[in-house]
Order: sequence, then C-alpha cells, then structure tokens
Amino acid sequence: MTLRTTGQVLGALGVCATLTVCMLYVTKSTAQRAEESQPQAERNASPIYGITIPAGYRDWRLISVAHLAGGKLKQLRAQLGNDIAIKAFREGTLPFPDRTIIAALHWDEAASEENNKVLASGFPGAGLQSSIAGSAENVQFMVKDSKKYAATDGWGFADFRNGKPGDEALHKTCFPCHQPAKDRDFVFTRYAPTP
Repeated sequence: MTLRTTGQVLGALGVCATLTVCMLYVTKSTAQRAEESQPQAERNASPIYGITIPAGYRDWRLISVAHLAGGKLKQLRAQLGNDIAIKAFREGTLPFPDRTIIAALHWDEAASEENNKVLASGFPGAGLQSSIAGSAENVQFMVKDSKKYAATDGWGFADFRNGKPGDEALHKTCFPCHQPAKDRDFVFTRYAPTP
C-alpha cells in the first residue's frame, strides 16, 4: 500500500468516525429534546394511577389539620382540597363527586425554641411549648374519578417525596389503607369546624 493510498484510507476512516460522532450527538440531542418537551409532571406521574402533582395545590383551602405520633414518628399534617372537595365537605356530600382532589401535606414536627421564648415571656409559668412544621416529609393526593379508578371504588392515589412519586409497591398500599373509611367514601379526613 502506498503512502497516498494509506492517506486516503485514513481520511475515509476519519470521515466515517466524524459522521458517527455527529449522528450519535444528533440522536442524543433529539432524545433529550423529546424528554424535555414532555412536561415534567407527566414524567413524574404516580405508578398505577398516573396522577401528577396538581398545579397550584398549595393555594387550595384548608380541610383540616392533624398531629400523628407513634414510635419514632412525629408529624404535623394538613389536608387541603380543591373547590369541588371543599364544597362536598361543607355540604356533607357522600360519595364525593368526580374531580374531587384532596391533598395531604406531611412535615416532621419540630420544636420551636423561638416561639417557646415568646410564650415563656408572654405567659410566664404556663409551661407552654410550641411545635412547627419542620422538614417536609411527603405530599399525597386522592383524586376522584369513578370511571378511571373504578377498580379502587373511584379513587386514585399518589404519594410524592421531593416532587418524585413513590414506587409501585408503596402505591399498592394506598387503597387497602383507606378501606376502613369505606363508610365515608374512603376519606379519613373530616372537615374542621370554623373557630
């Protein structure tokens, strides 16, 4: 093989290598663009039920609050509802109508030394202690759609931690957990009275 032929072969191989690298880059870029064009919420749907985090749910109205403790668990919880949920709770409507969405926000309970100092000075000798919402634990959703979730008596469930859905095994526990509240359409939460 002559020097010129060797140069031509190496040049052809160089062109092939360049084309391969370019094609890999284009393929990767196209795949990334396709993933980026898919809404973040759709990529993060809960398994089994396909529920995503509803936009603006933190602006929903308060249904109730709760304190949960046992073993190492100490949590503060708030339940929020969309307009359909709030109307159903206020009117005592059972079963809940389709498009009802209930959000349950869970935080680890944390003592508030700042509040305790204020309470001690404002109410000396009362021994008042304050707790606040500490680190976020998770947010859960119940979505009513009697056709889509017929297998689970009309309810779909979702559990998210740091914006990411829990796994399928976790979501398989949702409906069985709510079975004891069947007489209240599987909803544990009761509407808190207005003070």
